[in-house]
Amino acid sequence: MTKLFFVRHGKTKWNLEGRYQGAGGDSPLLPGSYQDVSRLATYLLSKKIKFRAIYTSPLLRAKTTAVFLSENLNQKNLPIRVETGLREFNLGVMEGKTFKEVEAKFPAAVDAFRHHPDLFEENEVQAETFSELILRMRQVILMIVKSYPKDSDHILIVSHGAALTALMQSLIGTPLADLRKNGGLTNTSLTVLETKDQGQHFKKLQWNETSFLGKNLDKTDSI
Repeated sequence: MTKLFFVRHGKTKWNLEGRYQGAGGDSPLLPGSYQDVSRLATYLLSKKIKFRAIYTSPLLRAKTTAVFLSENLNQKNLPIRVETGLREFNLGVMEGKTFKEVEAKFPAAVDAFRHHPDLFEENEVQAETFSELILRMRQVILMIVKSYPKDSDHILIVSHGAALTALMQSLIGTPLADLRKNGGLTNTSLTVLETKDQGQHFKKLQWNETSFLGKNLDKTDSI
């Protein structure tokens, strides 16, 4: 049985501004995000979990989160492995633009992206599709669970809000049309899934846990 602890990266300047970052855009973590990551580490330490590895997206906001999280876990010899397949959605012409700008120019694409993922399969914004994203991310997850099949294997995975939402819903068997049924993920949130058959089936143990952050959240915290 492998347990996967999925973490959305800390909040960034573009998150605060309401901009699409995607796989090609990036912005630094906000100063307060480091405290949020520290609180996540404290929460994980309270569970007395020993992790085998951290896997992270190559984008700076995720890698920074992964490194700072590792430092605060105080666990020696915890490897951090960068996997390109864990990067955020390639959002095409949406990247770098504000949500309002994109919605004004491409209302149908935004509606499909946020509410009807199955209708985003052919889109006008030159973005990656949900099916393409899920395929590349699942390949990484299956590699991880086959590499760590023991009951004591606990793996941290740091990635992105839109990508992780789609990936994790697909892992627990949610149809493509319903991937967004529970909304998005909060910055520095924790979601835990487990598999007892090396990735053939996954069970949800926690979803978008944020209680450890100890603060009121607003709409810029989730996507």
